[in-house]
Amino acid sequence: MTEITYTVPAMHCGHCKKAVGDELEQVAGVDSVDVDLETKLVIVRGQGLDDTQLRAAIAEAGYEAA
Repeated sequence: MTEITYTVPAMHCGHCKKAVGDELEQVAGVDSVDVDLETKLVIVRGQGLDDTQLRAAIAEAGYEAA
């Protein structure tokens, strides 16, 4: 299992958390997503994770991973 952590500074509410989490959960290989609004961290766990696809999913939700 691989774990990748992103900082997504623009997240500030429950909608942000849900939007980012929902998009990331649709990416192939993703087993779980933890979004922490307080720290602005998104932790993605899974097998064969692709950084480009994960960043694209975050962008699709309307945010940018730092």
